[in-house]
Amino acid sequence: MQIPCTIPQTSACERGALELIVALRKHGYEAYTVGGGIRDRLVGRTPKDADITTNALPEEVLKLFPHTIPVGQAFGVIIVVHEGINYEIATFREDADYTDGRRPGSVTFSTAEEDAKRRDFTINALFYDPIEEILIDVVDGLTDLRKGHIRAIGVPGERFSEDYLRMLRAVRFTAELGFTLDPATATAIRAQAASVSGVSGERIHAEVTKMLIGRNPRYAFELMHELGLLQYVLPEIETMIGVEQPKQYHPEGDVWIHTMMMLDRIRMRGPELAWAVLLHDVGKPGTFELSDEGVERFPCHARLGADMTKDILKRLKCSNSFIEDVSTAVYNHMSFADVQKMRKSTLRRLLGRGTFALELELHRIDCMASHGSIDNYAFLLDKLDELKHEPILPPPLLSGKDLMELGMKPGPRFGVLLRQIEELHLEGVIADKDAAIGWIKEQPTDNG
Repeated sequence: MQIPCTIPQTSACERGALELIVALRKHGYEAYTVGGGIRDRLVGRTPKDADITTNALPEEVLKLFPHTIPVGQAFGVIIVVHEGINYEIATFREDADYTDGRRPGSVTFSTAEEDAKRRDFTINALFYDPIEEILIDVVDGLTDLRKGHIRAIGVPGERFSEDYLRMLRAVRFTAELGFTLDPATATAIRAQAASVSGVSGERIHAEVTKMLIGRNPRYAFELMHELGLLQYVLPEIETMIGVEQPKQYHPEGDVWIHTMMMLDRIRMRGPELAWAVLLHDVGKPGTFELSDEGVERFPCHARLGADMTKDILKRLKCSNSFIEDVSTAVYNHMSFADVQKMRKSTLRRLLGRGTFALELELHRIDCMASHGSIDNYAFLLDKLDELKHEPILPPPLLSGKDLMELGMKPGPRFGVLLRQIEELHLEGVIADKDAAIGWIKEQPTDNG
């Protein structure tokens, strides 16, 4: 079905895509924009990228454009670099049977209509002619978009068996757009949920991260649980359900509810924070116990949670730096309770941690999703303001070389003295190098 439709082409990626389509048309080829960019425009969002589909064969695309990357040539996909932006140009195709749950065994180049029918969801199979301003819809995707439905194209089970990651994509699109999942599509996901275990860790991490930093992460995780996916994707999160917490600190409910409420409250949507929020209490189910008074408690849950976080993120093939940052935030998330009683040195070391900004925002969200008090958060912001004109962790006043110049012999005592000087410096007792030397001279001589 061809529908007259004016879709703004105002973003840099859309303008570039239009130029590429004009070039393809001048050489006699069909060409359209397709997929997420069209979907986003139709729901009032500015697209982040623009994909192109055409009847030009891959080798013809390579000849036509000077800057190309043939990353998926066997599947009819060429990356064209234009004005510094990468555009995926894919030849109309039909896919043969999928043998690995991700890629077709082979492809046959075909027509625009057949190309639309091999895609995942109806809302992603809309083609747009930006020259004639015509929307091409052969799968009733526009109707689903208007009704707010996520529906797999054709037989849902077949679409998911082609690429099991599509089950997670269905969840993400449903949550991100605030839509509902088509009943037949949902039924197919429930029937095949276990197959998501065969998807690589890297792909699962990428898809779940998009959920976490998207517009409605709580909806995404609740939907994954409802569809039976969560137990295979992140079983450690599933075990949070029903783990009760002391009402004094967590009137909101169990660990699962608390974590979902935290996902709702993320303001700074970086992946490190989002994963830290998700995993900060992952150690609670494994440390749950009742006190003699019948009160729930979770001894050392932050330590266990940090270890579990490392294992989970390693399983998902995350980078070492990402794993370190997130697990450190999980490990330290209980260290904020007594900040207003801390010694100056202890407080400055806390403020000077490399992950402090991440930990502070995690603490704020944790409080807002439980007892609601952010006194410690406000206190720490004030302390940061007080120290804004000086280094939080100043450089050492003395070194081992300085101690030797004072006539001291190298040995284990060097480390003890230097740590004591650092402590006194952070406490404000010693202000400069001269004072540190004076303090050293007052210490008993070790002749041993």
